[in-house]
Amino acid sequence: MAVFKGNDEIIVFLIRGPPCSSLLAMSIPRFYESAAYLLRAMLLLGCLAAPQVQSQSSWVYFGTYTGKSSRGIYVSRFDSKTGVLGPAELAVETKDPSYLALHPGGKFLYAVNEVAEFKGKPGGGVSSFQIDPKTGLLTSLNSESSRGGAPCHLIVDKAGKHVLVANYTGGSVGVLPIAADGSLKPMVSFVQHTGKGTNPARQEAPHAHAIYLDAANRYALVSDLGLDKVLVYRFDAQTGILSLNDATLAEFNPGAGPRHFAFLPRERAGYSLNEIQSTITTLSYDRRRGQLSALQTVSTLPPDFTGGNGTAEIFVHPTGKFVYASNRGHDSLAVFKVTDSQGRLSPVQHVPIGGRTPRGFGIDPTGRWILVGNQSSDQATIFRIDSRTGKLTAAGAPVPVGSPVSVHFLKMK
Repeated sequence: MAVFKGNDEIIVFLIRGPPCSSLLAMSIPRFYESAAYLLRAMLLLGCLAAPQVQSQSSWVYFGTYTGKSSRGIYVSRFDSKTGVLGPAELAVETKDPSYLALHPGGKFLYAVNEVAEFKGKPGGGVSSFQIDPKTGLLTSLNSESSRGGAPCHLIVDKAGKHVLVANYTGGSVGVLPIAADGSLKPMVSFVQHTGKGTNPARQEAPHAHAIYLDAANRYALVSDLGLDKVLVYRFDAQTGILSLNDATLAEFNPGAGPRHFAFLPRERAGYSLNEIQSTITTLSYDRRRGQLSALQTVSTLPPDFTGGNGTAEIFVHPTGKFVYASNRGHDSLAVFKVTDSQGRLSPVQHVPIGGRTPRGFGIDPTGRWILVGNQSSDQATIFRIDSRTGKLTAAGAPVPVGSPVSVHFLKMK
């Protein structure tokens, strides 16, 4: 960078290469007469670097329930600059791929097959796919048993070596190794939950609804709706083995029904989204011990709402300033502001999602947009995020997608 000072102003040139050294060495007895020449010369020599325009497009993958309106996993192109979502195209046919997970390398995608019987045996499945970076389409690699009925959530560990899966009906969790080619190996670790909760209609047995890993790849957190617990397991990243952590479990309101979970950046706190009671519980997190402690519980619904509701998905904004959760019944996104260093929440907004049954949603990589998958109205709706307040504004027309359950972004390279 070269700075030339005149009597009344300063002109700054950004220099990027050796060809400019002679220009920098020039004597400029009369600054204003030289400035125009210098600018032209630098442009010709390539000394003024052109702005680097990076792609703001992402592939958006929709996990779905298959049937009349869906045949598998769908993919769309999303422009984060304009907020435009392209048409949804069938990426691959597969049975009930309700929840998806992307490999950290961006080359592979994994899906649950949320069924009660898989390959002629009781239990669901987990399937692996290779991603075509040019089209976003998927090629099937293989599939393995989840060893429990209705697997509904999965993640890939930080090293890209294992898939961890939660079985809802089975009330269990398991770990499957990933081969070098992205395919899955048979399960190496399996844990069966036992017990029940206080709600006989929904908590007659364990229902492992989701599984997550902390940033250190050291502890796995499992939201079990049937047990009113977020269980914490030690995770061996080399072998894939899960073992129950000995730290004290966080206390939840009886009948809360933990469903999904989200960490704040730097994991100073986490949030349990509780499906049955439509609440969010703020939990402090001890990263050394893998321990959660409840701090606060807030409703995801406005005070005057009296109808039936069940929450579905929760995400923290990349800035860590806002938290978003979806309401099925009220058919809205609840917006919260993070009010202190411990992660406590204050309600900001309840936004109608422009459809029915917002099962899942996702925040785009830039943090400027939310896409909502509306399961019962076969569509995805788009919202702009106000970076100052976190509030949402509807943007653009809905895009048809058959029975969307989850929404996942993969930034294009």
